[in-house]
Amino acid sequence: MYYLLFALLLMALLGCIFFHCRRKKIICKINCMDCCTKCSLVDELVNPFGYCFHCDSGIFSTTTDAWQKQAGYTWLYDYMAPRFQMVFDALPVYFDYRGRTWLIEIWKGQYGINTGAEIGIYHADSIIPEQDYKSTWFSCAKENEMLECSFLLCNEGNDCIRNCGRHWWLTAFLAGCFTKPSSLSMEVSICFPNREMLSAFADGLKRAGYREDAVCVKGLTVCFVFCKNTIERYNLLTRFWRHFSQWKNKLFCKLYLWVTRPFCCTEDRVLYLYYYIPAAFRKLLRLRRFNRRCHKRHYKHHCKEC
Repeated sequence: MYYLLFALLLMALLGCIFFHCRRKKIICKINCMDCCTKCSLVDELVNPFGYCFHCDSGIFSTTTDAWQKQAGYTWLYDYMAPRFQMVFDALPVYFDYRGRTWLIEIWKGQYGINTGAEIGIYHADSIIPEQDYKSTWFSCAKENEMLECSFLLCNEGNDCIRNCGRHWWLTAFLAGCFTKPSSLSMEVSICFPNREMLSAFADGLKRAGYREDAVCVKGLTVCFVFCKNTIERYNLLTRFWRHFSQWKNKLFCKLYLWVTRPFCCTEDRVLYLYYYIPAAFRKLLRLRRFNRRCHKRHYKHHCKEC
């Protein structure tokens, strides 16, 4: 009995020594990299997920050729999101334009251990009746249909995330930041190709609950602020999943910051997580649906370097 106890204690001690030495080695490896190398490596690691890394601001965003474009959009994605630790406020704006029903949807909230926001641009193949909106599958905007968008996402503490560009799915996610969706405000700006599409979208905003004086039009650009979700009313089951997921998100966010405490910059924290706990790194980037097979091939290639 005593020999068994001694053996277990010895194994535990050796395990602690091993992980301590491995941790020190990883920290040294990251500290020896210059900033450009770290940012390039992070960008390369997240690319299979359909994301890119902005070194200047420390945020992740989607690429225009992200594989998620094939999935399109349907209301079911939003309905199921809280079950996968995505808790957000959504503002869907439907409008008819040149023989098709378009959807420009705005999201802001918590995506796992990431605070973020999204602007998605989609359309159906024809005019869709209002009662069929939630059952319709929408295609993502093609390259010649993408719009110039920008947004500024701020919480009550005045910490802000900004992104802009011509896109079909403009996003920004900040890792290790926890917020409640209701405490976020989002200044949105969308530029349209012509007055016809702009007017149709502005009418859609009114149907979504926006007053005329809450929408600013400058040329072909529409600007407005998305604060609280005044449209969606959640049932009991959805409220449970939202609260439960937020509890988990807050816990894992604190755990992420504790595990990566040797560093303060996002690129350093992400690389440390990648080398030290690869499974947690994969979890970090499950912001939306992702391709497991593609990531595993890329992941195995880089693990050999560690």
